Amino acid sequence: MAEGKSGVDPKLLEILVCPLTKGPLQYDADADELISKQAGLAYPIRDGIPIMLVDEARQLDDEGQA
Repeated sequence: MAEGKSGVDPKLLEILVCPLTKGPLQYDADADELISKQAGLAYPIRDGIPIMLVDEARQLDDEGQA
């Protein structure tokens, strides 16, 4: 997982799951987001805090990128 660029504890990133699918998340360091490929959503990280709300998530395009 991540090595703290976002300021989010790497251990926290290991236990977080997508609130919609309960599936795994991938950390995107460039966009500072947590990606759920199953849901096609990207959850933002703001001030080191993952915003795990479906309403706040960004829809991914068909290839899983912004």
